[in-house]
Formats: sequence, structure tokens, C-alpha cells
Amino acid sequence: RVHLEESGGGSVQTGGSLRLSCVASGDTDMSYCMGWFRQAPGKEREGVALIDKNGSTKYDESVKGRFTISHDNGKNSVYLQMIDLKPEDTGTYYCVTESQKSTWCGKIFALGQWIDGGDYWGQGTQVNVSS
Repeated sequence: RVHLEESGGGSVQTGGSLRLSCVASGDTDMSYCMGWFRQAPGKEREGVALIDKNGSTKYDESVKGRFTISHDNGKNSVYLQMIDLKPEDTGTYYCVTESQKSTWCGKIFALGQWIDGGDYWGQGTQVNVSS
């Protein structure tokens, strides 16, 4: 089983920056398509950013121009650089990836819409943005 561990969350004021990291370990059954979802209190989990093994990316409209996803396949890691943070960015951020046989990531890129799926999820890291 793939284990994902996030880090880098914290509390910042509006306009601040944070960099989230996620490292995968354990079983090597993963496609190297990795992404970030988030969940705010009382809201459903939503997609934030996704990157496939070739470096193609997808962002939610609400974070375009402010968040940048990157990866290091050699280190089984994915990162999320967040700048100009807003109170509405507050939530728990989860790292997610899929198994090698999964079609989840491909469907997101093909359809151009977020699908809450994936096979492996981290425990989440909290981001709090105060006004």
C-alpha cells in the first residue's frame, strides 16, 4: 500500500504564502499522477491541483495564478506552492494519488472536471488563512 504524508500547513494572514509537500512511500503501485484536494469546514472536498507523470497540470479556477503544483518523481513527491492566500483557502489539504492501473487521473484531464477519487490519500495538513 502507498503511504502519503503531507507537511507544510500552518496559519498565515491574507496575502501570505505556504508550501505544502507530500511524500509517497511504501508500495510502488502508483502512477505518479499526484494532486491536492482540500476540504473546508462544512463543505465538500474539492480538487485544487493535479499533475501527471509528464508534468501536465490542472488547477481549480479559484487558485489559478496563485498556486503552483510541481513534482519530483525521483523522490515520489509532489508540492503545492501557495501565494496570495485568502481566507477562503482555509481548510484541510489532502495529497492523493492513484494506482498504476487506475484511470482516475486520466479522466480528470480528459473531461476537464474534478472527480473525487484516487486510490491513496494522506491524512491531511491544515491551512488557516486569517483576514
